[in-house]
Formats: sequence, C-alpha cells, structure tokens
Amino acid sequence: MTVLSGCSQVEEVTNEGDDTSCGDFVGFDEAKQNETITKILTDEGKNEPGNAEHSGTRLSVTTYCQVVGNHDSPIKEAPHL
Repeated sequence: MTVLSGCSQVEEVTNEGDDTSCGDFVGFDEAKQNETITKILTDEGKNEPGNAEHSGTRLSVTTYCQVVGNHDSPIKEAPHL
C-alpha cells in the first residue's frame, strides 16, 4: 500500500490597514477594500465609523491610488476624513 501525502501552501493574508500599497488595494475585491478601510478607521480610534465616513475614505483612497499614487504608494498617504 502506498501512502501519498501532499503539502498545500496556505497563504496567510494579513490586513495591513494604511500600510497597504495602492497596487494591493486596487487589486482587492470590494469586501477586502472595505475591511481595509474599516481597519484604517478603527486604528485611528473610530470604533464604529459611519457609512458616510467609510464611503468617503474608500473613495478618497481609490482616487488617490488612481490619480496621484503609484503601485507602491502606501494608502496612508491618501487624504481622508
């Protein structure tokens, strides 16, 4: 009897918050972008950011990455509420 064993590589994804690069952020799906924005806001002490603040920050970061930032720019450089 032959036993086959394999290894699977498990990718651990950590939420880097405002240290996330623009390249990573724009490549995220909407859910992951929202998680990242929530982490940024909670790291700033805003425990329950409102929808307007969340949406405004996400729009600001997205616009910054598309217009001013480059692939490696950290999203913390984006102006936000």
